[in-house]
Parts: sequence; structure tokens; C-alpha cells
Amino acid sequence: MERIVDKMKCCLEHIELAMEMYIDEHEEAPILEMLPEEEKLSTPCEFCKEAAIYMVGN
Repeated sequence: MERIVDKMKCCLEHIELAMEMYIDEHEEAPILEMLPEEEKLSTPCEFCKEAAIYMVGN
């Protein structure tokens, strides 16, 4: 099954990977937003489970 990438939460280390995955799927640049402070501590990175800092998507 093919994964459709719409939005991903990621840490600083994996921001480039998340952006590349989004661009490969949608053939356009994603919107990059910092997560609000209250979400940063409780939201894990989708690649390594460290605290997410960014939301990559549309």
C-alpha cells in the first residue's frame, strides 16, 4: 500500500526528510510551520519519536 503524505510532525533532525517525502508525493513545496509550545512536548517526531518541532504539509 502506498503512503500518501499530507502532514507530518517532525524534529529538527528529520525536517529535510519530511520535506522530501512531501515534495515526492505532491510535486510542490510544503508549508512549514512550528508547532505551538504546548504541542512540542507531547508530540513525537514521526521518524524517531523525539519531540516534534515542525509540521510539514499543506
